[in-house]
Amino acid sequence: MSLDPASLDWDKGAGLLPAIVQDSRNGRVLMQGWMNREALQQTLQTGKVTFYSRSKQRLWTKGESSAHWLLLRGAAADCDADAILLQAEPQGPTCHLGTASCFGEGAAAVPGFLGRLDALVQQRERERPADSYTTRLFEAGLRRIAQKVGEEGVETALAAVAQDEKALVSEAADLLFHLTVLLRARGLGLADAVAELERRHG
Repeated sequence: MSLDPASLDWDKGAGLLPAIVQDSRNGRVLMQGWMNREALQQTLQTGKVTFYSRSKQRLWTKGESSAHWLLLRGAAADCDADAILLQAEPQGPTCHLGTASCFGEGAAAVPGFLGRLDALVQQRERERPADSYTTRLFEAGLRRIAQKVGEEGVETALAAVAQDEKALVSEAADLLFHLTVLLRARGLGLADAVAELERRHG
């Protein structure tokens, strides 16, 4: 991993920095712990996320008693070098209560731009700004939105069969957008679809 422990501002937190663990597969926040320099070094060396336990006053590797390891997939520091973001692949439930996330099952996340798109569509549904295509879709009603999803699905499939990569990417983007609107029109979001995929995978 490229993160250098020496580059972090350990003094700011009296030798301990918060470490947020994110599921590398879907962006869900799994847990937050604390790391000292030794915990980060061990994490980078072994590939298993290790924290410093403030209650036990020692290093502890997540999964050391349950075998529900967090396998490291990426590590980065924030802009002030006083917090750590770890991407990891969980080998079972992260929380001791048996849930995938210590923040509850409702913590399912949609990574990156799709998450921002989902939030924007939700805002458009609530505020209905004028001159917005998304507003027009919501005002046209569920049947019209569903029709658009069907149309975009067919166009995506045709572009794939035609082996037109540029058209395929464009149509797939249209399909994702309209699917996001359709889910929101039924009171759902992309996170619900992600959670279902996780359930099937798990």
